[in-house]
Amino acid sequence: MEEALLYETLSNGKVQCNLCHFHCIIGEGKTGICKVRINNKGKLYTILDSYASSVQVDPIEKKPLFHFHPGTNALSLGTWSCNFRCRGCQNYNISRFYPSGKNIKDLSEEISPKKAIELVKSYGAKGIAWTYNEPTIWFEYTLKTAKLAKKEGLYTVYVTNGSITKRGLDLIGPYIDAFSVDIKAFSDENYRKITPIFDWHKILDTIVYAKTKWNIHIEVVTNIIPTINDSPEEMQKLAKWIKNNLGKETPWHITRFFPYLELSHIPPTSIKKLEELHDVGIKEGLSFVYAGNILGHPYEDTYCPQCKRRVISRRGFSITENNVHNGKCDFCGKELNIIE
Repeated sequence: MEEALLYETLSNGKVQCNLCHFHCIIGEGKTGICKVRINNKGKLYTILDSYASSVQVDPIEKKPLFHFHPGTNALSLGTWSCNFRCRGCQNYNISRFYPSGKNIKDLSEEISPKKAIELVKSYGAKGIAWTYNEPTIWFEYTLKTAKLAKKEGLYTVYVTNGSITKRGLDLIGPYIDAFSVDIKAFSDENYRKITPIFDWHKILDTIVYAKTKWNIHIEVVTNIIPTINDSPEEMQKLAKWIKNNLGKETPWHITRFFPYLELSHIPPTSIKKLEELHDVGIKEGLSFVYAGNILGHPYEDTYCPQCKRRVISRRGFSITENNVHNGKCDFCGKELNIIE
């Protein structure tokens, strides 16, 4: 086990983890909400080390990131467990699996930070994405690997629920290039319907801090769940928040929900509903709103907000046409907030 970086000792042998906004207070021999940080004799340790549950080379568009090195591949790594317990999680086989120190090695592929960099190069990828479960709980590993990645000129991505604290961001922020970050709802009631949560406004604070303090590229993702977070009024408020706090050029991905776990009784999101909410975002003043999980739909594509031409055509995670160079529209020269 490796000693955690962000915690403080309390009385009676307890410790407080300061990595995510839950700020778990953990007694001797106990774990926090993520189940992978344990108090051992008054010190906090992570059992995750370099243990990966999932290893894949993915198009960066799968994260989803549409304005960040489009058309490139990223080595995608995930580990075990999560600090959220989303009721419709599609990666529940790893996010809800809580390995002990005794069995984690047998269940995992051990990929040291150095080996991760070697894999990126061997696959011809351009960077690393920590994804599939919440990368914050794998913090010590992602920090070490991100530092190596930046030395090698590789990009780094967190696919995240936005739960990391400012203290965590201040350590890893200099080494992270992009956040694909979930904003799951925009009300107390609906966030609680999706996942047990602390004050979700702290997620909004984290996202703004990542952008303003560390200049991390942000793309926001909202999975639209029928009867929960699909009202035009709530999504209009979210679109307005994105515009006012992150900028109108910030991409917003509204994705189609499919039933899983405790939300298996809810039908998939209709394409008509995604189209309606796409138009809500555009009307609110966002330049780039994408509808995801609907293969071949024109709202997967990028359009220049100035000349209205289609500049990037996609089919799924593949780019079929690209008329962007140096982040600008080839047709009219408009800056498109696209990092190449």
